[in-house]
Amino acid sequence: MGSPARDMPGYGRSEMRADRATSLDVQGEIFAFMLRHLGLERPAVVAHDFGGAVTLRAHLLHGCDFDRYVLMNVVAMRPWGSEFFDHVGRHVDAFTGLPPHIHEAVVRAYIRRALTSDLPADDIEALCAPWLTDPGRVSFYRQFAQANERFTAEIEPMYGEVRCPVKILCGEDDPWIPLERGHALRVRMPSAAFATLLGVGHLPPLEAPDTVLDALLAFLEDRTK
Repeated sequence: MGSPARDMPGYGRSEMRADRATSLDVQGEIFAFMLRHLGLERPAVVAHDFGGAVTLRAHLLHGCDFDRYVLMNVVAMRPWGSEFFDHVGRHVDAFTGLPPHIHEAVVRAYIRRALTSDLPADDIEALCAPWLTDPGRVSFYRQFAQANERFTAEIEPMYGEVRCPVKILCGEDDPWIPLERGHALRVRMPSAAFATLLGVGHLPPLEAPDTVLDALLAFLEDRTK
């Protein structure tokens, strides 16, 4: 079986249903179920953004074991997100009623804010497209409404109990998750390896793919750790 890549329910190319909770507690349960369903007993896991909290919950609360574990620009330590993220979370109803062209402008500005350098137009379109459909527009704002820092608060004291080799990768110039959050996570995981990705923002796989690939291969293929 090949190594699966997945979209969290309510994100990317997944089904976006208004009646389905997409909060991080639910995502952690679904990730744990998926690993068991696929028979993946000790996968290597590379997590980004919300994927950090999701996979940490699966590991620490739901008994999923990983072989190796990369946490890249992850949501794991409070406080979360940007001022915009907080603002939308407090005024979701006002945003869900935006006309489509205004919503599209919000999505594009939000995604561009995550970057420190320009991306090819095709990459920008691929990032924006899932959120520009009618279901995507609703799901886009629901992620803000369902965000709750208790989903990391309840596992932060457990980070020292991670049961596998870990590498933390942080974009030096991430405007959403400042580098200091990565250092705070490293304090909670003193045995973790740590690397700063120089000149990189919140989306390292797109902003610096060669650098990310080199870092991943060096860690995932190093059987001495």
